[in-house]
Amino acid sequence: MGTDRSIVHVAAEYLRSVAAERDLSPHTVSAYRSDLAAFGAWAARSKCEQIDDIDRTILRRYVANLAERRYARRTIARKASALRSMLAWAVTRGILTVSPADDLLAPKLDKPLPKVMRAQDAARLCELPPDDEPIGLRDRAILELLYGSGLRVAELCALDIDDVDLSHQTVQVTGKGRKQRRVPMGGPSAQAITRYLHDARPALLTTGGPALFVNKRGKRVGPRSVRAMITRYLTAEGAAPASPHTLRHSFATHLLDGGADLRAVQELLGHESLATTQIYTHVSTERLRAVYEQSHPRA
Repeated sequence: MGTDRSIVHVAAEYLRSVAAERDLSPHTVSAYRSDLAAFGAWAARSKCEQIDDIDRTILRRYVANLAERRYARRTIARKASALRSMLAWAVTRGILTVSPADDLLAPKLDKPLPKVMRAQDAARLCELPPDDEPIGLRDRAILELLYGSGLRVAELCALDIDDVDLSHQTVQVTGKGRKQRRVPMGGPSAQAITRYLHDARPALLTTGGPALFVNKRGKRVGPRSVRAMITRYLTAEGAAPASPHTLRHSFATHLLDGGADLRAVQELLGHESLATTQIYTHVSTERLRAVYEQSHPRA
């Protein structure tokens, strides 16, 4: 790394490293850069400019300063996580012998239960796009795949035609960390994609290319466009707002409601840890509690 041990230089080296090795999204790298730059600026005002100057006291003062400035607990936790990650990386690279952030405490977060649509509302959303014009057929295929297979919006937008196997009704998904998984799709998804490929994509595609879902200019559709599309249909219906991730949450919860095994749902979602998937058991329990309280005379 050279002899420059300034916080600014080490942070820049760390960001270059994790962007390449962990395949982080540009958005995540940008958030890390912003958080580390904010800490570097604050630390410099306290005459702490070298990586070796960072100690537990400095870190605790920084977290306390963020709290005094009324940052949200989630924001403080994210900023502390960025520091903890950078300093741990510095240890692995021999820049530091130990990390002063090993026992850095950040605010504990209450994890809100994910928002879930009722099955009939999710099905209704999938049927809102018109089926007599290319964009409507594309939107139907997108919505069916989001809800029917539980894809992340970034995973869906990254799909190429070759990732879809209509004969076996499966889709090859590249998830976080470039990990691949094969996910089944339902009959409605397969039918919607078949119609889209036959009647819509050729009309939208202007220059060729592998992207499965394209926009009016023939380019690969992006996550922002998908979010805007969902908002547009729900707003026109006067329905409650939702996002692509709401459909993913609904996919998982409805599977568990139907008796699916938790580990099977974990594999379908592409979760690294079963603990991440277990949030949906809490959602199902809350739904059962609501049904019980509304229906039982002794509730």
